[in-house]
Amino acid sequence: MHSEALRCGLLGRTLGHSYSPAIHAQLADYAYSLYEKEPEELERFLRSGDFDGLNVTIPYKKDVIPYCAELSDTARAIGAVNTLVRRPDGTLWGDNTDAYGFSMLMQASGADVRGKKALVFGSGGASATAQYVLRQMGAREIVVISRHGEDNYENLERHTDAEIAVNTTPVGMYPNTGVSPVDLSRFPKLEAALDVVYNPARTEFLLQAEQLGLKRENGLLMLAAQAKKSCEDFIGESVEDERIGEITKTLAARMQNVILIGMPGSGKTTVGTSVAAQLGRTFLDADAVLEQKAGMSIPEIFRREGEAGFRRRETAVLAELGKRSGLVIATGGGCVTRPENYPLLHQNGTIFCLTRDLNCLPASGRPVSQALGAEEIYRRRKPLYERFADVMVDNDRAVENAVRQILEVLG
Repeated sequence: MHSEALRCGLLGRTLGHSYSPAIHAQLADYAYSLYEKEPEELERFLRSGDFDGLNVTIPYKKDVIPYCAELSDTARAIGAVNTLVRRPDGTLWGDNTDAYGFSMLMQASGADVRGKKALVFGSGGASATAQYVLRQMGAREIVVISRHGEDNYENLERHTDAEIAVNTTPVGMYPNTGVSPVDLSRFPKLEAALDVVYNPARTEFLLQAEQLGLKRENGLLMLAAQAKKSCEDFIGESVEDERIGEITKTLAARMQNVILIGMPGSGKTTVGTSVAAQLGRTFLDADAVLEQKAGMSIPEIFRREGEAGFRRRETAVLAELGKRSGLVIATGGGCVTRPENYPLLHQNGTIFCLTRDLNCLPASGRPVSQALGAEEIYRRRKPLYERFADVMVDNDRAVENAVRQILEVLG
């Protein structure tokens, strides 16, 4: 059967904004639909014959097994199926391509697993997959940390010799970002940390790993790799491994926010509006969002609540905007004065700092600029801007020049 004639899709209970259709569209030309089914609808759907191939997600990876006439060795070993193929005789064959996805994720991280002690946080289906792959890769010891198991969050001191950490829980996933299942600094021998979560790009778990200088990777590459392997099951042909990296890069670029920081009056709104227009994205000015939520202007907030009150409001706005995806966000000039704002912006974004000649910066309507003057503010904030920024962008010439610099970095 030609691939364009195949009917494929994703089976789950609540699929929301799944990336699977976009990924499969880049892999082959078959139809790929979302099938949201309640448990009582499952049997009828699986027996209906209305599909040729399916990916299976939460909560049905175990529930589909009884409907399979045969399982791959991997699916049988893990006890979970995430790919179904209808065979010519109408029966279903079940595979588990998550294992391939996770093994590619481990390779991409550069972590060396052989002979190492690994901690796997969580005890669900993703945990079973991670354990299977870690065993295949020669881990010396694999310990599953769960809330109620023998090894749990109350007795982690038993495992301070862990060298690999894998988060397979949904802790830290959008929209409940900024939390981690564990404090990674408790494991001094740790070499690598992997998170199967991919939204946000940098969970609190991975932000800690970054701070500790560990090898690390989020779950986006696993998602693309398992889709590639599923596609091979559907069409019965091999697909080049290079596609995994291409798809991961495309998705990551689409998901990440473009964050603009810099001195008050450095052109963040002008540049941000232009970048958003070029990328076909939504532009949001954090100060404008803050004023809208407060129901008063920034000078008014300063008068009533002082700078401390304003900064608290600003952090709340950045927490809300920073965890969203695919936005262009202009921040207030002083957001860098609070270290807690960095992970809020960094979790899903590339941070660009606009620089401009201090003599060109307007102070009107900017309470801090009026009180201290541009030179004094810049002296205090320059090291903070440099600490927050991924890229410095010169905005002393035409706006188009700054926009071009940003677009080049984004690729």
